[in-house]
Amino acid sequence: MPDIRVEPVDALHPGLERLREAAVQEGFRFLERLAEEWASGANRFGADGEALRGAFRAGRLTGVCGLNRDPYLAGRERVGRLRHLYVLPGERRRGTAGLLVRDLLADARAHFDVVRLRTATPDAAAFYAALGFTPVAEPAATHRLVL
Repeated sequence: MPDIRVEPVDALHPGLERLREAAVQEGFRFLERLAEEWASGANRFGADGEALRGAFRAGRLTGVCGLNRDPYLAGRERVGRLRHLYVLPGERRRGTAGLLVRDLLADARAHFDVVRLRTATPDAAAFYAALGFTPVAEPAATHRLVL
């Protein structure tokens, strides 16, 4: 997508507030958790292999996604967790989410052997399956991708 640019962001980016408000209107609270964890220092995506990326179109933040070490598998350093993927409703179906995930996964290969995630919607499950993630029946994950 030539009109979409992916680059590192932090949870203080001014455009993130618009994404957070839109997510809350849809009933998703995970971007609120992202902001809270950033403010408290609990998660700043600062460990090796971790990243928070934003998608920009025409200079405007339209989506966000992060990658952490999986906090649900303590001691397993080579397992990552895809987190906080969100794209503004009016920006969906333009390839933004796939671009964000593929960008993070490209870098993840140097640090992780597996990337896990949890999703609650059938549409998101289908999206991740199309990217190669397989469903799993685990308490803290619904999908995983072996890198």
